[in-house]
Amino acid sequence: MSAPDYGRAFGLWRARAGEDWEAYVDHAFVKGLGDGTLPRGAYLHYLVQDYVFLVHFSRAWALAVVKSETLEEMKAAAATVDGLVNHEMAHHVEICAAEGISEAQLFAATESPANLSYTRYVMDAGLSGDFADLMAALMPCVLGYGEIGLRLAATSTPDTQYREWIDTYAGEAYQQLCRDTGAMCDASLARRIGNDFEAAPRWARLSERFTMATRLEVGFWQMGLDES
Repeated sequence: MSAPDYGRAFGLWRARAGEDWEAYVDHAFVKGLGDGTLPRGAYLHYLVQDYVFLVHFSRAWALAVVKSETLEEMKAAAATVDGLVNHEMAHHVEICAAEGISEAQLFAATESPANLSYTRYVMDAGLSGDFADLMAALMPCVLGYGEIGLRLAATSTPDTQYREWIDTYAGEAYQQLCRDTGAMCDASLARRIGNDFEAAPRWARLSERFTMATRLEVGFWQMGLDES
């Protein structure tokens, strides 16, 4: 599948990540979502860990508000925090409640090593770097899920038990979020490193951050599968 149009930086980072990107978006866990063969226990374990992940991911986007240099960046980061805390996490709560897992259990869940490694890497990128460093570490999750949603919408079994998950990330609302976030990322990079991204001295380091976060996404999928 060709790269979705989520901006210049995403296209360049995605190409540079190469096999790591394909390992992420075409992981066995993802394939199981598409054809419905993913064990329900693995999916529920993933949802619980994803809830814990979203807690830290929300904090990372809140840090993006602090690291912002423009009102547009602040608004985008603040809107993402709101979407995560008040909508996506609530959706996780609803799904898990139907399976007998309470919100209190979600919030108290023990964080897996794969989850901890990923979320703390993202936070460290923001704490030790600037807004651009943080965006490079955040984009694999935001934009990768958009690409996975599109892939599965085009190839998945119509009656897969994970249709709701697929439709969420393939849907126009999430796809517009990806386009908007990619455009914001491009603008933030142009402001900090110039319009010619690849010629900037910082580009290699930012690309490394994106690739490392991609590898950690692979580990997150594998964490889910290991519970099956």
